[in-house]
Amino acid sequence: MEPIRKLTGIVCPLNRVNIDTDQIIPKQFLKRIERQGFGQFLFYHWRFDDQGTIRKDFILNLPQYKEASILVAGDNFGCGSSREHAPWALQDYGFKVIIAPSFADIFYNNCSKNGLLAIKLPEKDVQDIIHKAERENYQLSVDLEKQVVSDNTGFEAAFPIDAYRKEMLLNGWDEIAVTLNYVDKITAYEEQH
Repeated sequence: MEPIRKLTGIVCPLNRVNIDTDQIIPKQFLKRIERQGFGQFLFYHWRFDDQGTIRKDFILNLPQYKEASILVAGDNFGCGSSREHAPWALQDYGFKVIIAPSFADIFYNNCSKNGLLAIKLPEKDVQDIIHKAERENYQLSVDLEKQVVSDNTGFEAAFPIDAYRKEMLLNGWDEIAVTLNYVDKITAYEEQH
């Protein structure tokens, strides 16, 4: 996984609440066993009509958001079934950070386990960001070490993150990599038993 320390990127505003994992990555596309290739199906039923034609009015299909690396959405993002494919699809599409007032617990945990930074900010801050991003080509800077989100107009908001999750993301570790940090102790234990 790629370490996340500091990131400045274009914000894509998705002003909806209760976005569930079946909207993020519909079930019919869960046939792959590797983590790549899911981005093309991200928000499929919102991005495409029944004939597979691009819906020109959906936010991700607008040209100003094609290079967005930060997605900002409403409350309870990632609710629904517990599919790890949802963070895989968001990442494969190009998002590195997701900001919302709240996340479903399983989705939130799956994000950090897969190198995607999920940031919880107050509803007012999220709505301010969404409105700015809807009006203009808006960028945010995210500093994971300082746990701060900011822009170039003076906006700044601190965000909470537990130490374990932060360390994993800063170092680009998944849980296997964390375990491998203790390989000497594991080997010594195994040799004694």
